[in-house]
Amino acid sequence: MNSYNMGASTKPGYDIANKSREIIKSLIDEDTKNLSYEERDIVERVVHSTADPEYAKLVKISPSFVNTALTCFDNNEDILTDINMVKSGITRYDGNVMCYIRDERAVKLAKKEEITRSAAAMRVAAEDGFKGIVAIGNAPTALFEVMNLVEEGQMDARAVVGVPVGFVGAADSKAALSQTDIPYVITEGPKGGTPIAVAVVNSLLNIRK
Repeated sequence: MNSYNMGASTKPGYDIANKSREIIKSLIDEDTKNLSYEERDIVERVVHSTADPEYAKLVKISPSFVNTALTCFDNNEDILTDINMVKSGITRYDGNVMCYIRDERAVKLAKKEEITRSAAAMRVAAEDGFKGIVAIGNAPTALFEVMNLVEEGQMDARAVVGVPVGFVGAADSKAALSQTDIPYVITEGPKGGTPIAVAVVNSLLNIRK
């Protein structure tokens, strides 16, 4: 089973993708030897998207994440992202991929409550009855908000890809997610970002094809 082709659609493209995968495997084999096939695929995609083998040590996946996420995809449940760049990067999904960052309700709520627009967007999604997987690649405040909404019973986030990037709040938000009962993928420390969130989701979407 070979779930990812890195976007290749021609023989030269497939050849490059296969060679890249061989190189990645050789670089991270020791760090991924105890992972399941699906988990290794996630890590390999993350390393490919960043050209940074250190991610093999930073990516942490909760035991129930893969099966929970695949079930959500099989049921065409929604995917909620923190920014439109993450939304745009998620491909080949028959369900809805949503982002509320530009929703006028989120803009108004952020001003009224003096919170970030990313956090406000999570609240608006919850009010709209969101149910599915959350993918956060940039905003720690959005990740904190998701955890609060889940804890209060206001959001049905089945699984969370929590990989915000940065030096203010990112590491803390991911550490907090790892202490919840929510199935998760995180990257330890400040590293993360849009390519990581997209790589995780697209890995599983390709596995289920």
